[in-house]
Amino acid sequence: MKKVFFYSFFVLFIMSMFSCQNTSNKQATDDKATSVEEGAGEAVDPSKSATEEVEQVPAATEGDATVETTPIEANEPITNGSLTLTPVTNSPIYDNAAIAITSPADGAKQNNTNVAFQFDVKNYALGNQTADAEQKMCANSAKGQHIHLILNNEPYSAHYQAQFGKELSPNNYLALAFLSRSYHESLKTADAYSLSQFMVGTPKTQTTYDLKAPHLFYSRPKGEYVGEANVQKILLDFYLVNTEISPEGNKVKATINGTEFLLDKWQPYFVEGLPMGENTFKLELVDKDGQLIEGPFNTVERKIKLHKEEPLDAE
Repeated sequence: MKKVFFYSFFVLFIMSMFSCQNTSNKQATDDKATSVEEGAGEAVDPSKSATEEVEQVPAATEGDATVETTPIEANEPITNGSLTLTPVTNSPIYDNAAIAITSPADGAKQNNTNVAFQFDVKNYALGNQTADAEQKMCANSAKGQHIHLILNNEPYSAHYQAQFGKELSPNNYLALAFLSRSYHESLKTADAYSLSQFMVGTPKTQTTYDLKAPHLFYSRPKGEYVGEANVQKILLDFYLVNTEISPEGNKVKATINGTEFLLDKWQPYFVEGLPMGENTFKLELVDKDGQLIEGPFNTVERKIKLHKEEPLDAE
């Protein structure tokens, strides 16, 4: 009887030990699996989205300028009636590009109405085609990248060399010069523009401009557009000096053929849906309440013409 009891006790003891070992092994296996899963989670950096990684574009070199592609803006097209404004994205930028007006000097007074202009342009190749000109599929200058010179917010003149002469009438002039891509989109970096004032001859009245005041300058569109490829997307571009625009602050009010758009980000837009013939563009720099900000040129209106085919000369 004692042997049977001892034998039974021994069997129960062995089974108990075996059961404990299995439980221990299972727990170790579960812990290991949990560790692997947590390790996989730690390998992903949640601070970096897939979008951010895709948008990292390596720099390229064009001449002596560093060229990069701007990240895609998370902006949606703006539609009002038959018109749509689509932000222009992914244009090459030139962070190191710079321009300065060296002649006429700021504040200069000269009697000669044939004014010699000279610019110091750095890290930007005038006359080159901008790399993505064909992809933009809009009006493009065959002469390449250039300077936009705007005097008293009149329509700009395009210049493909850093030195040239220009006949001017006696007046006080506020001169804005900025670097432009071959398809007329402005460079909006800190050193890509130069603002100055000068006097030619003896004006009837003398005006001094406040170079530190907020200024809006109209750039595009301009003139006449001919041909199917040139009239589908019309570039709207403007230049801001000494001011920023934002959803909570100042804005640019663009009125196109009577249709209003409030723009709160300084960037170019493609305008689509314009009719053939004459179109009217009006730009105004307004404050957060929609009131016009005082300035000599903070409101401007221009007319352009679109033709799918070359217009016939009037008899």
